[in-house]
Amino acid sequence: MFEIGSSLREARTRQGLDINDMEMRTKIRAKYLRALEAEQFEQLPGHTYIKGFLRTYADSLGMDGQLYVDEYNTRFVTGEEEHAVYTRPSSPTRPRRSRHHERHESRLVAIAVVAIVLLTALVIAAWKFGGPTEPKVQGVNLQAAPAAVVAKGVSITATKGASFMEVRTGSLAGKPLYRGTLERGQTKRFPSKKLSLTVASPRNVVVKVAGVRVKMPASGHLTIAPSS
Repeated sequence: MFEIGSSLREARTRQGLDINDMEMRTKIRAKYLRALEAEQFEQLPGHTYIKGFLRTYADSLGMDGQLYVDEYNTRFVTGEEEHAVYTRPSSPTRPRRSRHHERHESRLVAIAVVAIVLLTALVIAAWKFGGPTEPKVQGVNLQAAPAAVVAKGVSITATKGASFMEVRTGSLAGKPLYRGTLERGQTKRFPSKKLSLTVASPRNVVVKVAGVRVKMPASGHLTIAPSS
């Protein structure tokens, strides 16, 4: 057993990141990230979203998000479900309910279903559109590029999971071309020139130069120079 919130906070501070950096990286609102670090789960919209936030937050810091989900399930979900089963009243015979009682229960169930659907829609909308949008930087091809461009350029693909990524021209002090989270299955392409690439989770990405895979160092930093 470990402390979920303090573990996330310590990992973030070790990387020199603040809540605003993590909000941009994970696309999760800062107030939800603070609630995760403080383990104030009652401020978050239900088990499903809490576990999704935990997995995304931990993965973006280069950790195993599933471990945090399992710890949350052990401490907060399993116990509640077992308690609900244990406390459910049971009787060998159930008295026959009146027709009026059944209609009343049906109305309550319908109201509850509608409320759940509306709440879910609001939460999804807040999660999807509430965070800052990914900045568009001139020179980055976000669409599928023609074959000739792909062959000559640099492509970076998240194959095993999401990873925060920063690309600059020349060196670490160069002009930023891209800064954001590369989701699993997503590819970013850049023109063929000297680039400085930094990723938070090197194992999650594949880098190709002129169509040839380049090994990503464990440090997460790679300098790419165009062939002469």
